[in-house]
Amino acid sequence: MSLLDIGILVGVLLVVAATLYVVQRCIPHPVREVHNDVAGFIFAAVGVLYAVLLAFVVIAVWENNDSARKTTFKEADSLAGVYWISRQLPAPLGPQLEKRTLDYAELVKDEEWPRMAHHQSSAAATDLVYQMRGDVFSIPVGNDQQRVLYDHAVSHLESLASERRARLSQVDEDVPPLLWAALIIGGVLTVGFTFLFGLSNTFSHGLMVVALAGLVVISLIVIREMDFPFAGVAAVKPTAFDVFLQRLPPPR
Repeated sequence: MSLLDIGILVGVLLVVAATLYVVQRCIPHPVREVHNDVAGFIFAAVGVLYAVLLAFVVIAVWENNDSARKTTFKEADSLAGVYWISRQLPAPLGPQLEKRTLDYAELVKDEEWPRMAHHQSSAAATDLVYQMRGDVFSIPVGNDQQRVLYDHAVSHLESLASERRARLSQVDEDVPPLLWAALIIGGVLTVGFTFLFGLSNTFSHGLMVVALAGLVVISLIVIREMDFPFAGVAAVKPTAFDVFLQRLPPPR
């Protein structure tokens, strides 16, 4: 949790505590206590609806992050397929394609990954994909062995390009503003309903309200941190490309 998140949490809790104090001073608990049964019934319905909405959004952003993580491993796996085929090709085509696969992994890991946190991509990495495509399509197919290498290289390269497009499309996936509005308004209404209850023990009432407000705010912070798969504390890391680069034999 960042300092901004902590500041938001503390600020909201202070506002809730101050608001509850004002409500209790202006409307004493005996006045509110007679409506506890009706308020409790409505609060139960509001609480259930908001809990369902929160659960839906949390599951959605988690699945989005998990999908982005799987996409990066599929992309790295396809890149590895192109690399190992390049090791079977004669010079100068083989070493050239091999170098481009390594350059692509390094470029994605070191340059494109930080850019994705700002919803950007690397044009140089895209150019490398086009260059690898040109290399693969120039593989000679004079015999059966070369034909097999060519077919597998094309398959891996198309998979690489497809997974790259999927990864870059996931950079811009986020919770829609309308859904954010529903989450925030729902949280305000859910916490606000607790002000309608009248309890003779002011401290216990305040503690319960602040605890509920804290739970709502923390849930919203978790959603915000997981909103973009490649940004925030739960950001997807370039682990797949690190693994690929760490397990390679010396270049030719």
